[in-house]
Amino acid sequence: MAPNDIYKFIVDNIYEGVYFVDMDRRITYWNKGAERITGYSAAEVTGHHCSDNILMHLDETGRCLCNIACPLVDVMHQKSAHNTDQLYLRHKDGHRVPVGVSISLIRDETGLPIGAVEIFSEKSSLDQDALLIESLKRDSLIDALTGLPNRRYLQINLTGSLAEFERHGMGFGLVFADVDHFKEFNDTYGHDVGDKVLRLVGNTMGNCMRAYDMVGRWGGEEFVAIIRFTDQQQFRLVAEKIRAMVEQSFFVLGGEKLRVTITVGATHVRPGDTSESLVCRADQLMYLGKQAGRNRVCFDQ
Repeated sequence: MAPNDIYKFIVDNIYEGVYFVDMDRRITYWNKGAERITGYSAAEVTGHHCSDNILMHLDETGRCLCNIACPLVDVMHQKSAHNTDQLYLRHKDGHRVPVGVSISLIRDETGLPIGAVEIFSEKSSLDQDALLIESLKRDSLIDALTGLPNRRYLQINLTGSLAEFERHGMGFGLVFADVDHFKEFNDTYGHDVGDKVLRLVGNTMGNCMRAYDMVGRWGGEEFVAIIRFTDQQQFRLVAEKIRAMVEQSFFVLGGEKLRVTITVGATHVRPGDTSESLVCRADQLMYLGKQAGRNRVCFDQ
């Protein structure tokens, strides 16, 4: 095997995602790691621009970087490498995936810039042990559609969080999210697309969580997240991040871009709260958000 063939074989088969773009940000190479992480085959993306409804990177605040702060453009203009601890790329199925990104400039033999290479790797935000997950599945604590904790497991975790609050004063916040216009997705496109919407929302919310937070499917199109170790300001940032990440996620069906939004009720635990009172308060806040126009977070005053 010739040296160039050896190098290509190595890059093709490394675990991380690797892709090349020219100076117009047109994708010229896409390796198997990129296929695995994003769900897009090389044939689907090669020749397209990276901003053509493909990766659509978001930063930690849910801001889309493609047209305002593209790290590839920064590297090609500033002619220096770029590393980012965490961005969120768009999977082919629509949900967001947290990745660490490293970008370097590519030059020709004369030293002129001809493009850039991005290397990205998955950064799992959920520290989940595989044996524990299998045990939870056996105990019917995992939602079969989304793979998230189900209502029963959320209630168990919520009870434990309340006990920690009563004993040690360890506060936490509760997020109650409902998919906007979900019935219209089912009525217009069918239940298979409705299921895809739920998986998109569940995966995106799940990938926003820290290792000690929890998100699960409460039932139907409702999701609940338990956010620990935050003050009111931090809690607001996390809840807004969840909403923004879902808003910036979408999938393509028959050439049509289907966007999904959620309305969120967010409340902090109070002395004397029970699981029922806490969930009820967050649910009521969510409905206030629906009445105010949807796709927003309604907090405690």
